[in-house]
Amino acid sequence: MTARSFGGVELTRASAAPVPGPLDDQFYDLVESRFRRVVEEEPAFATYLGIHAWDDRLADPSRERVLGDIARDEAHVAALEALDPAGLSAEARFERDLELHHVRLRLFRADALRIWERRSTGASALGDALFPLFTRDFAPLGERLDAITARLEGAPAFLRGYRTRAVVPQVEQWIEIELHASRNVPRFLDDILEAADLPGAGIPSAALGRLHSAVDRAKVAIEDQAEWLREVQPGATRDWPLGAGKYDELIALRAFDGLDADAILEIGWAQLEQNHAARAGAAREIDPNATEAEVIDRIKNDHPPTFEAALEAYGDDMRRARQYLIDHGIATVPADERVEVIATPAFLRGVMPFAAYFEPARWDPSPVGVYVVTPAVDDHPGALREHYRASISNTSVHEAYPGHHLQLAVGSRHPSLTRAQVDAPEFTEGWGMYSEQMMREEGFDDGPEFRLAVATDAIWRAARIVLDVRMHRGEVSIDEATDFLVEHTGFERPNAHAEARRYTYTPTYNLSYLLGKVLLLQLREDERRRLGPAFSLRDFHDALLRGGSLPVSFHRRALAGEGTSPASSGSTPGSENAPRAAG
Repeated sequence: MTARSFGGVELTRASAAPVPGPLDDQFYDLVESRFRRVVEEEPAFATYLGIHAWDDRLADPSRERVLGDIARDEAHVAALEALDPAGLSAEARFERDLELHHVRLRLFRADALRIWERRSTGASALGDALFPLFTRDFAPLGERLDAITARLEGAPAFLRGYRTRAVVPQVEQWIEIELHASRNVPRFLDDILEAADLPGAGIPSAALGRLHSAVDRAKVAIEDQAEWLREVQPGATRDWPLGAGKYDELIALRAFDGLDADAILEIGWAQLEQNHAARAGAAREIDPNATEAEVIDRIKNDHPPTFEAALEAYGDDMRRARQYLIDHGIATVPADERVEVIATPAFLRGVMPFAAYFEPARWDPSPVGVYVVTPAVDDHPGALREHYRASISNTSVHEAYPGHHLQLAVGSRHPSLTRAQVDAPEFTEGWGMYSEQMMREEGFDDGPEFRLAVATDAIWRAARIVLDVRMHRGEVSIDEATDFLVEHTGFERPNAHAEARRYTYTPTYNLSYLLGKVLLLQLREDERRRLGPAFSLRDFHDALLRGGSLPVSFHRRALAGEGTSPASSGSTPGSENAPRAAG
């Protein structure tokens, strides 16, 4: 592996293939050139990766820059296509296919879907740019607050830049989401000030004064941006669905092992029926004399007394799941991975009504994952019922071990710069859902109340498949989707409405959860048949984890030996695993 300095870190490049191709270096140079451009143009993305040279800057969000990015990505694709695959090693050919998949998909979203042109995300984007600086401990708090201050000082120009994108009517529902963020981001800024003002923080008075001034000016700029949104709101459109044509194109670009939208919708309906039956069966096990609704209500009432106690329970359950992986040899767990559980910042609660995960920064010296849990949406009084104890266990498996945190902590160690950018949700989210079922299969929290929670979450994700397809075809409205979620999942209505709104601007993302699980279960069975007695559940899991967040179709190719060199196989160094157990 060779290294190249960039932004204070050493960029990696895969070791030379056993049989190098004459064009390998040319290909990897193209990948690195684009990576450098993207990271420099997106300072918040650089921070998330652990490249801190631009922590004091915000991106140029203008229409002109977005159009320039489209042109540069088109040129990048043309240069990749011009490379003769015969001149590349097997490893480089695989990476070239992955790079083309990633950039073509990005281009389609930017140039064909153009959601960026119809949805202003100024205040929420500002919150996203501050979040990793505040929540990750890669540097002393004082240094991170200096960077936050600098980014806040750039906030007025940053927010105005988003207005240049709005050359077409904005989508009314998306304006409402951003207005919600505009009310909540200032609360996040207050959280930052509170941390800075603590006596033990040790922040010099001059730095504190500069931060307070920057926060005050940023709040004024956010309100000014909100006022602009209210001015354009009367001319907004409610026409957000992609339509069947563009939706089908997007599905094809996602590389779902050949599945089209109709086949995916069929899977959604089938999974909805299957998991309703599984939940009804678990409810009968718990109490054969009660209705399913009564059992669910009883289980949802079994929750910690306060949100603070719920946060502790999330932490306890994820640590139990981690130890279970180690004790039973289910997957290799690096000794140096870290994850923290915190309350979801207020500005994210309208679009993350339950829980979410932010991956470790690849280049930070001691990376930490951040697992966020939402106390309530719009301060709904019944919110604690969504943090019932069986669900806390299931969510911690999904978000932490062996779900998102383990997968992303291990995947981030792959040296490929393409894989540092690829994020195929049918694998990342599918892996989280696969983990829920697999851990019950392996005996972790496998009682009927936990299986009821697994089925409940699977019903939710099956509903997402149905709604993702039908909403973007223009067949179902947001209100109808909210009703559908309440009917099938039992969610409190504010949570269901926040969910349905989110689906409108993330086409094909939300169907990826359960679809990814279905694809992974099929892949596991295919590997069992292919390898026979040599199949090992831990080896299967470790190979997927090491590969990174690839589409499942690419993982299938890699498991068959395509694009994989001997140097990329083997256990993760410094693991804390028990002796290997067969699956």
